Amino acid sequence: MGALLTVEDGAPVALENAEAGSRILLVCEHASRRLPERLGTLGLSAEALESHIAWDPGALAVCRLLTHALDATLLYQRFSRLVYDCNRPPDSPSAMPRLSEIFDIPGNAALSDAERLVRTQEIYSPFRTSLSELIAARVANGRPPVIVTLHSFTPVWHGQPREVEVGILHDSDRRLADAFLSDAAGDDAFVTRRNEPYGPQDGVTHTLIEHGVHNGLLNVMIEIRNDLIATKDGQRVLAGYIGTHLGRALASLET
Repeated sequence: MGALLTVEDGAPVALENAEAGSRILLVCEHASRRLPERLGTLGLSAEALESHIAWDPGALAVCRLLTHALDATLLYQRFSRLVYDCNRPPDSPSAMPRLSEIFDIPGNAALSDAERLVRTQEIYSPFRTSLSELIAARVANGRPPVIVTLHSFTPVWHGQPREVEVGILHDSDRRLADAFLSDAAGDDAFVTRRNEPYGPQDGVTHTLIEHGVHNGLLNVMIEIRNDLIATKDGQRVLAGYIGTHLGRALASLET
């Protein structure tokens, strides 16, 4: 099995505002629906590749607004999670899914061990290494980062509408999640809940555990219902809501 990424594809990981003034490190694992040239369409229709199975619509846009509002650093994955879901370890079946929601993924149906290894080496490993090295450098400089991963989710799941609008997720370290939820408790702008619509039991806290919990760093995962951030206005409103409560939550933990 040869290389996956071409020169035209570019790097798998992007970094913005590297010299940010705040400690907040935003991470967006599902920022893009782009596929490497050599994988074609993975056998999927244009409709499927524009849907939530390929990426988290609106998540990168909100991250970029927060990057400016909070003077945060942003690190994100430049290829679709259908190629490799960087919020999953290599041994997870959902790292390179054969089925996503209602869609079969033909290009992932019969991956050989060699093909899985190439995807891991060219997509996941650079992402993991970039994040690890950035964290280590900040810690060494006496500026331990605060890890905030940001995602979006569908308003309907297997025919069932989801009432929750913003999910504040955590694994064993709940400090930042608790502080966010406490600050947002009096704000009824959005239905905000703990570990919904997903939680640790769904295997979604890989990045938090690997880079936050294991390093003793404050961390939280934020999920936004994607119908709320389908427009620029919606993205600005949600970035304002999250930025306000995240900033105050962090301040409360630092006093």
